[in-house]
Amino acid sequence: MNKEIDVMLINPYDENALKNALGFIAPPMNLMYLASSLEKESYSVKIVDDDFLQKGYKHVSEMAEKLNPQVVAVTATTSTINSALKYLEMVKNTLPNSLTVIGGPHTTFMPFETLKDSEALDVVVMGEGEKTMVDIAAQSSSESIPDLKEVKGIVFRDPNTRSLKSTPDRPLIKDLDSLPFPARHLVPFKSYGVSKEQTGGIITSRGCVYSCNYCSSSLIMGKKFRWRSPDNVVDEIEELIDNYQIRDIGFMDDTFMLNKRRANDIANEIKARGMDLSFVASSRVDRVDPELLQNLKNSGMQTIYYGVESGSQRILDIMKKGITLKNAENAVKIAKDAGLEVLTSFILGYPGETKDDMNKTIDFSTKLDSDYCQYSILTPFPGTPVYNELLEKNLIDNDDWNEYTVLKPVLKYDEMGLNKKMVERKLAIAYLKYYARPKYLMNHRHMFKVMFNTVIRSFILPKLMGGTGKGWYQNLDNNNSSK
Repeated sequence: MNKEIDVMLINPYDENALKNALGFIAPPMNLMYLASSLEKESYSVKIVDDDFLQKGYKHVSEMAEKLNPQVVAVTATTSTINSALKYLEMVKNTLPNSLTVIGGPHTTFMPFETLKDSEALDVVVMGEGEKTMVDIAAQSSSESIPDLKEVKGIVFRDPNTRSLKSTPDRPLIKDLDSLPFPARHLVPFKSYGVSKEQTGGIITSRGCVYSCNYCSSSLIMGKKFRWRSPDNVVDEIEELIDNYQIRDIGFMDDTFMLNKRRANDIANEIKARGMDLSFVASSRVDRVDPELLQNLKNSGMQTIYYGVESGSQRILDIMKKGITLKNAENAVKIAKDAGLEVLTSFILGYPGETKDDMNKTIDFSTKLDSDYCQYSILTPFPGTPVYNELLEKNLIDNDDWNEYTVLKPVLKYDEMGLNKKMVERKLAIAYLKYYARPKYLMNHRHMFKVMFNTVIRSFILPKLMGGTGKGWYQNLDNNNSSK
């Protein structure tokens, strides 16, 4: 069969999708970045976003059979790792000579374990994948049996001995401006509804200088903050507006405002080009000031996301969050004074937390009175410091990765003075207390409709139709430009 494409990239179906912390649904940014880097080197690429298409393993393997790619790669989070491997197993049955590759945060920290879990898997990519995938494609194109030992940043299965081998780490990409913009043309971009209900995502920086105990970002993308130039960022915004008619933008960076001067420069460049857009961005609560937020507001910012995480200072210190409750109060006030909407997030059930601490978190979240609030249950993802600590103490009760959804307790809470049912109940109470407050509903009347739609779409229809609830915040406000 003649080869029609070189690389097929698959985004697996995630039935437990909470999507990302900013609360918007977007096409698979990581795969679009891989695809654009491959296309830059003249490889032909096909992206199959099955989280959007929901066609299933058999249909995707049939697509692979028709396309006959040399390389088939899938991305995986912890909750989708089993599903991701299933796609590759089905493809390998159909195309036994294809090179199967997996990458993502989960496999970055568990490469050997992942390869041992599936004989159908050939290669695990660790960390940033753009240059690594190009090197893998080059080896697959030039050799009947790829010589993978020269590709940095992977663990692979030797095709002759079947033993597992690792290569040296790949250095992080220094010049992010050198990366081509994500290959949005390879996904059914307008079918996602992003121009009407969702947000076009942009990543303007990588790396995190902080060491929060529950987060692996700095371990994947490095402790050094790397950023794209303001001109480069705003050029991509222009592409979204001109080519895709997207004016609702989401800056998906972990720490967009870490470099305040750069954040101001981006705002100034947007204004200098006279661009009409609205955008959402995240910030630590200790990295904002009135002048910065006012300038961002004047350039189109509508919503800011703060990861507050706890209403107990003791728990914040255990998390190594590096902030105070006063920081959070000041940050919300500054944002509101600037006329911005505020989204806050909190974690319940953290190791060392008591019932009283959880009550403090719920009370503090309502005291902050942000426009939207999201809660999750502590989930120790592989690679995070808290995962290693809990594993060492034998306090993880569940190694079924499908359960790692941030909505289900997976710890041995009975040994921590709590219990799973109580933690789950606190999650439900948090949402009810926050969104059912008369004062809140009077000030956010659209939330009556949103809450009704959320119940229908997230809980009832998926059960009736065998579909997937996509999260309570998918459609916060149909009349709001910052969706």
